[in-house]
Amino acid sequence: MLDTSKREFYVIIERDEDGYYVGEVPQLKACYSQGETIDELMNNIKEVIELCLEEETDENLSEFVGVQKVVV
Repeated sequence: MLDTSKREFYVIIERDEDGYYVGEVPQLKACYSQGETIDELMNNIKEVIELCLEEETDENLSEFVGVQKVVV
C-alpha cells in the first residue's frame, strides 16, 4: 500500500436529487462515496481513498489539473 499520510487528493462534490452529498476523486479510478452531510462524505471518502490506493501504484495515478467553467 502507498503511504497516504503526505498525499493530497481533490474531491469533486455534488448534491444528488435525494439531498445526499456525492464525492469523487478524479485522480483515482472508481473512487467515489456519499454521505448525508459533507463531514460524513469526507470521512467516507477517506476510507475509499485508502481502499483505492491499495489497488493503485504511483505509475498509474493521474494528475488532477483543475476545474474549468464552461458557458454554453
